[in-house]
Amino acid sequence: MIGRIHSFESLGAVDGPGIRFVIFMQGCSLKCKYCQNRDTWDINAGTEYTVEEIYNKVMRYKNYITPNGGVTISGGEPLLQAEFLVELLKKLKKENIHTCIDTSGTVALTETMKELIDLTDLFLLDIKCINDDVCKDLTGVSNKKELEFARYLSDIGKEIWIRQVLVPGITDDEEDLKDLSKFIKSLKNVKKIEILKYHDLGKFKWENLNLEYPLKRYRTANNADVKRAKEIMNID
Repeated sequence: MIGRIHSFESLGAVDGPGIRFVIFMQGCSLKCKYCQNRDTWDINAGTEYTVEEIYNKVMRYKNYITPNGGVTISGGEPLLQAEFLVELLKKLKKENIHTCIDTSGTVALTETMKELIDLTDLFLLDIKCINDDVCKDLTGVSNKKELEFARYLSDIGKEIWIRQVLVPGITDDEEDLKDLSKFIKSLKNVKKIEILKYHDLGKFKWENLNLEYPLKRYRTANNADVKRAKEIMNID
């Protein structure tokens, strides 16, 4: 089975617990205006790898990433290549390697998707914006599927870290943050909430593709913005 891969990070430290081998999958169904990996959108781009080739790459780092770290699948949107990931995660689980998927969850809950969920120890769930109108403008799609995905993970007791990118003037509305907090509190097994500061470090990738960066008139977020958001949401 063949998967399309954008890139790898051999010793990541921010995408899940411990030291992680991070696989960035190619292809994305969202069009986030702040995307820092604009070159991952095209599902037909990237480099083709077999499951065995990626498995062998991971195993070279097994002594570094176990027992406290593991493998994180990111993107792009990794769930677009669910069948490929099912086969990869089956092999990783046989090695007792912790598995994590960083996703927006904007996918249908097919039987293949449910099998992939069962094979995954932790989900880093990026809730783009709890306000559906804002979400549609920011990403090009509704948030209904990602919220349904979050509820499904909660219902089956799957461990979740919630992530929200804080964009001043877009995702920092007080009422929206309160609604996000209420939604998160309705979920079971949320182990961590991360408010991520919006930055424009990926702007050059848009420019390299001869594309205009959509949020150039918006400022980046700072520590004070994050502090305010956490106070509104009543989180540490």
